[in-house]
Amino acid sequence: MGGKTQSDIVGKELYSQKDKMEVPSLKRVTAFLASAVVVLLLSAGNLFAQDIDLAIVYSDSLKSTIRTIKGIKSSISKRKATARFHEYILASSDANNEQKFKQIEDLDPVLILTIGSHATQKVSEKIKNKPIIFSAVLNPETSGFVNSLTSPGGNITGSSLDIPCNIQFTYFKKVIKDIKKVGVLYSSETANLIPPAKVVAQAAGIELIAIEVATEKAIPAAMDKLMLETDGIWSVADATIFTSRSTRFILLNTLRRGIPFMGFSRNLVESGALFALDFDYKDIGRQAGKIAVRVLNGNKPSRIPVAVPEIVWFHYNEKTARHINIEIPEDLIAIAKEVYR
Repeated sequence: MGGKTQSDIVGKELYSQKDKMEVPSLKRVTAFLASAVVVLLLSAGNLFAQDIDLAIVYSDSLKSTIRTIKGIKSSISKRKATARFHEYILASSDANNEQKFKQIEDLDPVLILTIGSHATQKVSEKIKNKPIIFSAVLNPETSGFVNSLTSPGGNITGSSLDIPCNIQFTYFKKVIKDIKKVGVLYSSETANLIPPAKVVAQAAGIELIAIEVATEKAIPAAMDKLMLETDGIWSVADATIFTSRSTRFILLNTLRRGIPFMGFSRNLVESGALFALDFDYKDIGRQAGKIAVRVLNGNKPSRIPVAVPEIVWFHYNEKTARHINIEIPEDLIAIAKEVYR
């Protein structure tokens, strides 16, 4: 018989076509399944990612405060996409602030960011069970917010406005090249700043002559002594020393005697001080934001050193420089952030 039936021919053709079909390898199937699992895991992660509630507390709407807040938000948002910011501005009345603190308590934020000394003081006194990250604070150690700049302790750390002394004295020497003796007034409020400042000044080739004053009334005699013994006056932010009346006295007498006076802020330069170093508040905020991210990642505030300004701006008063016959170096003129005339 030996002949092929139609069904035999059709069956053979179908079998040949099946042989030609591409059969997926085990490796390709495994890779496809692995990719699908990754996609599902990522989708689940996005689906169940929790919002991170953060409270920002401040006490004014100054331009510097607004810039600090912008720095905080930009720094945290880049690293924590689910962060949600809740802002609270404190009033001058403690009674009105009770409601704000109740709102913060109801929010139950992961941590609290404060801007300025007033807000930091109020929050640190009221809240003990949350991490607190401060920013735009002068002398946080002297203010009692931290045990030390390197080991803050407790539930608080942050970014300060304290420009390191070595940078300040370096600028003083740039402005007055042959300066040898620098004077400073201080009170019990800033007494802890003086010993380390003397060490830093000595390393820079400067003798720091410091006089402590207990009251505003003692300032005229102390200033007379400093202006006789020194080549310039340095300043620290001290509420006992720099009242509105004593500030005018210090500025007027350094001008009359032709003594270069380095202010602790650009506001003093605007009022007549020869020069000062200032901060980029947005960068101060960014530093606080970076510290906040470290805390959110599990680090303890007590072990995170207080940050100091990384970006420093130079301000000088051209009118004062002419009056006391000081020529500001060209390289400093070129980088000056603000020139007061």
